[in-house]
Amino acid sequence: MDLGLHNRVALVLASSKGLGKAVAIELAKEGAKVIICGTDSEALAATKAEIEVFAPTKVVTFICDLTREEQRKQLVEQSIEAFGTIEILVTNTGGPAAGGIEQFNLDDWKHLYNLLFLSAVDIIQRVLPSMKAKRYGRILAITSITVKQPVDNLMSSNSVRTGLVGLVKSLSNEVAAYGITVNNLMPGYTDTNRLKHLIEKNPELNKVIESIPMKRFGTVEEFAATAAFLVSERASYITGQALAVDGGWIKGN
Repeated sequence: MDLGLHNRVALVLASSKGLGKAVAIELAKEGAKVIICGTDSEALAATKAEIEVFAPTKVVTFICDLTREEQRKQLVEQSIEAFGTIEILVTNTGGPAAGGIEQFNLDDWKHLYNLLFLSAVDIIQRVLPSMKAKRYGRILAITSITVKQPVDNLMSSNSVRTGLVGLVKSLSNEVAAYGITVNNLMPGYTDTNRLKHLIEKNPELNKVIESIPMKRFGTVEEFAATAAFLVSERASYITGQALAVDGGWIKGN
């Protein structure tokens, strides 16, 4: 299936590792020009080299701390300077620390709000004018299954990411007439370094496989394929949706 992504310009946040990296790679394989960013210059360089194997000249990298407003501003400006436009935006962040409410003080909550929510709002606001002018755009927020079904000891993700669900639904209604779709993609238990780290800290998490109907963790490639579809031409009539890629783990509808 041709997803219609050839030469589309995609900015994927927090894309030097994990799910963000997988999405950037998948979009590049589909022919998109991709902008990847992160705080780890070595990881960014490695990801760029990986993408350039099949998409030379179609990837640029920028260092960006998503908690810093000035760096977010520079990221969007530099991305537009590199490719002339941003047609696809995938918002993403590294996973927040595990813990219950007593593990986070007020400053921690402010940092988490800035990282998980404000960073997405800020960059969305910066790319929307050009999308509206073109009457075309795709915005995809990567959140978590925790926004639908809280996970024990992930208080920060359970709480703050939920705001993005309201943002996505509200924004989708505002911009649909401009040909812009806005959706929310919720990864479940996926075989990433973050999941491995969480399991190291809490071996009991290995037992979660028994609660997944497919009896296995997902792969980053499975998640990225879903993301690529949702930002493609083929998904032009899908907006305001929250889709879980979780092997059936969420118990509700």
